[in-house]
Amino acid sequence: MPKKSSQRKDVSKQLISKIKDRTAKVGVIGLGYVGLPLSVELANDGFKVTGFDISADKVKLLNSGRSDIDDVADESVAKIVKSGNFKATTSPEALKNMDTISICVPTPLSKTKDPDVSYILATVDWIKPRLTPGTLVVLESTTYPGTTNDLILPLLEESGLKIGKDIFLAFSPERVDPGNATYTTKNTPRVVGGITPACTEVAKTFYEQTIPNIHAVSSTGAAEMVKLLENTFRSVNIGLVNEVALMCDRLGLDVWEIIDAAATKPFGFMPFYPGPGLGGHCIPIDPHYLSWKLKSLNYYARFIELAGEINSQMPEYVVDRISGFLNKKFAKAINKSKIVVLGIAYKKDIKDVRESPALDVMKLLEDKGAKIFYNDPFVPEIRWNSGKIKSHKLTSSLLKKADLTIVLTNHTEYDYQWIVDNSIAVFDTRNATKGVTKNRSRIQLL
Repeated sequence: MPKKSSQRKDVSKQLISKIKDRTAKVGVIGLGYVGLPLSVELANDGFKVTGFDISADKVKLLNSGRSDIDDVADESVAKIVKSGNFKATTSPEALKNMDTISICVPTPLSKTKDPDVSYILATVDWIKPRLTPGTLVVLESTTYPGTTNDLILPLLEESGLKIGKDIFLAFSPERVDPGNATYTTKNTPRVVGGITPACTEVAKTFYEQTIPNIHAVSSTGAAEMVKLLENTFRSVNIGLVNEVALMCDRLGLDVWEIIDAAATKPFGFMPFYPGPGLGGHCIPIDPHYLSWKLKSLNYYARFIELAGEINSQMPEYVVDRISGFLNKKFAKAINKSKIVVLGIAYKKDIKDVRESPALDVMKLLEDKGAKIFYNDPFVPEIRWNSGKIKSHKLTSSLLKKADLTIVLTNHTEYDYQWIVDNSIAVFDTRNATKGVTKNRSRIQLL
């Protein structure tokens, strides 16, 4: 017996009514940096949420009221579990009872930088045999324009249900910024695009119950392109400022001074800052989805490719600068130097090391014979080579015995004046030591 009416003309209205009165059962597939914060917000707003994940350990952790995500506190998970509004499972059978299904699974790149949509396709394989009339399916995973329409739509319609009449399909790109205390899942505007106008209306209504600002676009392809534009914008501008850093090095200028001065202009300029490279799941990866798609249309995305080339070379540039600094200041080579690395997360004040350029810098230094000690208050240990290495306790003796201290991630927890005072020399890739007043002669900026 299906859980919804079989009268097609009323399906969308019935689903919208369920969504508005919070009787709609909500499923979220993938309980990582995107899916878990979304689940928390939906559960806090009164929806019964079932979270799906392939990791039994994660499911057990969440059902015990604990979190493994930076931006979601244990207390937040415990609250929604205790209220009965959230439970996690590894079983896809529960999808049969869902009125809405949000897909929040990873979309990595292959080694050849082709989009890997295998997680999306595997998720659709979970959903398809368990679909019933009156279900909304929303893809949130970042992907190339055309994925929802060309891949997901035909697979779901193999169920015999018609998109826009029996079931509803949309794309709404995630806009999660780990570590951002100002903009969260709750208050970051949402973009939504459906396969049909009815799909857009249902999806828009769903997100409006939790997120105040919803912007509807004309299609799933448009919504997919929005996400790629946002991250390509950042990638290209970071690539530009990284190249400016290289230029300033050749010209004998301080790139940080140049940026600060340019940022005083109240219009027509937005400051971006150089660094040791790009990290995280989005910025280093997402623009390549667009570049790959356009190659299939015989178009070469020059800005994307050039920015990617510059950004990917920054770890090597950092190591070259470190080599020159050690040689010029101390007549030392990287080989056999003791180096303390501060911060290995891809950005400050989080524990995420995905695609972190700090790991690339560490590997390059190690390959050149350096002895590496790392400290990161957010990352107690990491997999390294064939085993694991642990974060060293940050002490004055650790810094004083090192030939060089490198700031790769500018965590706010660090006392940079104390670090400079206790280090022989500091190579700062983030301008984290900007406020340091004493012993500035020990600092070399990127």
